[in-house]
Amino acid sequence: MNLLRTILPVGALLLARLLARAGGDEVVVVYNSALPESKTVAEHYAAARAVPARQVFGFELTTNEVMTRADFTDLLQKPLAKKLEAAGIWKFGPVKVYDPNHVVVREDLRVVATKIRYAVLCYGVPVKIAPASLVEEIAEKITRGEFRRNEAAVDSELTWLPLVKMEVPLTGPLPNPLYAITNATLLNPTNGLLLVARLDGPTAAIATALVDKAMAAERNGFWGRAYFDARGLSRSDTNYFLGDEWMLGGAEICRQLGFETELDTNAATLPAGYPLSHVAIYAGWYAGEANGPFAQPSVEFMPGAFAYHLHSFSADILRSPTHNWCGPLLAKGATCTMGCVYEPYLQFTPNLAYFLQALGNGYTFGEAAWASQIALSWQNTVIGDPLYQPFKKTPPDLHAQLARTKNPLIEWSFDRLICLDLARGVRAPQLVTFLNQIPQTAQSAVLTEKLAGLYAALGKPSSAIATWQAALRLNPSPQQRLRLRLLLGEKLAEQGRPAEAAENYRQLLKEDPHYADRLQIEAKALALEQPPAPEKK
Repeated sequence: MNLLRTILPVGALLLARLLARAGGDEVVVVYNSALPESKTVAEHYAAARAVPARQVFGFELTTNEVMTRADFTDLLQKPLAKKLEAAGIWKFGPVKVYDPNHVVVREDLRVVATKIRYAVLCYGVPVKIAPASLVEEIAEKITRGEFRRNEAAVDSELTWLPLVKMEVPLTGPLPNPLYAITNATLLNPTNGLLLVARLDGPTAAIATALVDKAMAAERNGFWGRAYFDARGLSRSDTNYFLGDEWMLGGAEICRQLGFETELDTNAATLPAGYPLSHVAIYAGWYAGEANGPFAQPSVEFMPGAFAYHLHSFSADILRSPTHNWCGPLLAKGATCTMGCVYEPYLQFTPNLAYFLQALGNGYTFGEAAWASQIALSWQNTVIGDPLYQPFKKTPPDLHAQLARTKNPLIEWSFDRLICLDLARGVRAPQLVTFLNQIPQTAQSAVLTEKLAGLYAALGKPSSAIATWQAALRLNPSPQQRLRLRLLLGEKLAEQGRPAEAAENYRQLLKEDPHYADRLQIEAKALALEQPPAPEKK
């Protein structure tokens, strides 16, 4: 097999923002003809992204989430390659392979010309391939027993479809030759990689909506807050620190991209009462089932939101709204995610930091997802519209558009401007002056909260408290209101204003009678309401 070698180090970043380029003509859409809902999802996506009708294919497959290796090969993998070739979408041809002395050692038969780069699998197409008893010479050469396996995610197994006419080992992970590549145009079937993603989830309606939410974010901007839930591991933990390193790196990348970014480094996952408002990006690890805020009745996901929980079996059951992580995140409103259908082992899960940096520099979701994975033919699934470009429009263009159309999302454009300035070293007093000058601040809970945070950073607690209280009067979202109440309770108590702090907590409980940490808040309010102990003489 003639696989290109990655010439860039792990985590290499883009040097410049890419121009918008992806379109429906670069996509092949695949659905399960045995399930009417699958065709409905395919037709909706094809219409939304203007995919040519000749690039939409149906295959009769099992309606279960898991399929056998034989069915994958005979009913999906080889038939898809044949249809692509017959339609003139792909052309296979010989490719010479040279040794270090530039002597031809063999010829490989692979894709040499292509009209598409992406494949979209629709709701109803199986998610994973069951393990099979296969005899392969390569298996004997794999020294680590945990990699002598051939079960895989359907998505990951289809990524190397351009090499289907070659002898490709099915046991163990296949090296991704384009891992951490900084030129997105090289992510191409002629280089051995098909960018596979799926429109899927607990229901066909959820799957259908993924492209609609992605396109809404492309039109009006990708806005909101970023939340990262690391584990606080030490670098000496050589087995698992890599996961935390990705989380920490991702948080810093989002801060540099201008997102309001929160990083939790407690060992446990986020508690149920943690206020998550306006979620644009969430990443955390390591729990087997959706928990904490994500087990609550609703989550405030923004259009286009990416949500990801690193766990070995996060997509073991994808079409459930309650099991694992991918299904629940999609059911609660996330636009795209990634997950594992079996045990991949940490180093073979996506490099989250690289993924986020690639997105921020203009990669599509499909490009960023597969450029961030060191292995193909393994356990990872990619869920969402692969053409989705969260940063398709530049900040100045978006700001001008929102101002021209009087779109209320302009508050987030101003917020990102402030965050970008902070990341670049602009001093807080200048930003306070700016926020006090623009009329939008007095009408926006988002910008007023930002102003309060700047006052707090400048050591002006009274001004910060008054401004947080003003934000409460500006119709914040339920989770933003919760965050403001929790902040105010803490700051009022610190400033020796216990009665006001207690009243603030009582208001929190009145506004959110089902708050997950109700008992804790009641205890705080009660303690603040107690008269101080008399001084000893």
